[in-house]
Amino acid sequence: MILAPVLDSLVHAVQEIRTLHRIGRVTAVSHGMLRVQGLERSAGLGDRVTVRGARTAAPGEIVGLGAGVTSVLLEGGAEGLAIGDAVELGGQTVIAPDDRWIGRIVDSLGRPLDGRPLVRGPVARQLRSGPPAATERRRLGPRLQTGTAIFDTMLPLVRGQRIGLFAGSGVGKSTLLGQFARGVAADVVVVALLGERGRELREFTERVLGPAGMARSVVVAATSDESPLARRRSAWTAMTVAEHFRDRGAQVLLLMDSVTRFAEAHREIALAAGEQASLRGFPPSLSHAVMSLAERAGPGPEGKGDITAVFSVLVAGSDMEEPVADIVRGVMDGHVVMDRRIAERGRFPAIDLLRSVSRSLPHAASEEENALIGRARRLLGAWDRAEIMIQAGLYAKGSDPVVDEAIRVFPQLDAFLSEPAPADGIEGSFRRLEECLGTG
Repeated sequence: MILAPVLDSLVHAVQEIRTLHRIGRVTAVSHGMLRVQGLERSAGLGDRVTVRGARTAAPGEIVGLGAGVTSVLLEGGAEGLAIGDAVELGGQTVIAPDDRWIGRIVDSLGRPLDGRPLVRGPVARQLRSGPPAATERRRLGPRLQTGTAIFDTMLPLVRGQRIGLFAGSGVGKSTLLGQFARGVAADVVVVALLGERGRELREFTERVLGPAGMARSVVVAATSDESPLARRRSAWTAMTVAEHFRDRGAQVLLLMDSVTRFAEAHREIALAAGEQASLRGFPPSLSHAVMSLAERAGPGPEGKGDITAVFSVLVAGSDMEEPVADIVRGVMDGHVVMDRRIAERGRFPAIDLLRSVSRSLPHAASEEENALIGRARRLLGAWDRAEIMIQAGLYAKGSDPVVDEAIRVFPQLDAFLSEPAPADGIEGSFRRLEECLGTG
């Protein structure tokens, strides 16, 4: 019985061995792009190819088709390739996830990065599949414990929800994602690290995730030195792995860091393929690429699990109107904004609550809980409006009862926003919030 899954994987691998190889020839080489003849009647957009030259072999992907010519973008450089080199057509990229991938680190093609053999699952999956039918998807599920007081109360995360995490560099985004990976109630966590610096992969898995996080996680990584094809593909690979576990009935938490690097990789590929830039340098196809990726997450159909997703977005200078941030915000079920000024005064997670929203409210909370959330937001808003006057000593006590109350509770409320959830979870977090609002 132990050998059965391994034998099934081997059987499927043998069945997929191709006996017919379609070959084209390189007719032009320029800046990592190849023009190939002989494949146009067999190839499709997105098919993988291998260029086999006399001195080197290079993988690539078909990004354009024309009359008598096929455009190929290489995964690496074109050094050593020559006119007339053979180009072997490989077909669409597929991976075969398996339950035994939990605790492992894989690349964008589903190959192990941690130095250990990786079992191939029995079913191969296309990377660019569609979401479940809209009419068959369930509604958002119950509220999830997250391990952090702010998300257990003010910004609830519910099963099947998709949220955007908007942050600049160095404000604690990776640390917050690690807290989600360890603390959010889920069966499996899938982490996509797109375009990260090479040293950060080990740091994230060993220090940020830690043994507790890795014990239930699959990490899909493409470092910053890899080609835009690999960086973009790693997002699809992570989503495909999440769909494997969802279809087996598991509750999946997907953490994608970051959609911005997915968009940048897509831009490089689209511009190389001849698409014109428009949205501040991004191609028109970006909106569909991001939205089709995000739509694959969310509630599953009846009888299957859900994919609860957190998509991080890198915002330079807190510009929430730049194209990637604007697209992601429009397709999410909530957005969380992290602010550098809050991080600089030492409060982590550095979440700007007044600019953040969870669209699971008010349905995710009871009437009493919504009243507490509303009161806390009103007092934080009053403090924000009057803070400059308060700090300058220009506010006179008694001028505004709401501001007076905000001054009284702000230290406790601000501290609450950085607290871990108590042992009794969501109920304990709301009791703690009530204590902060009622402090005399």
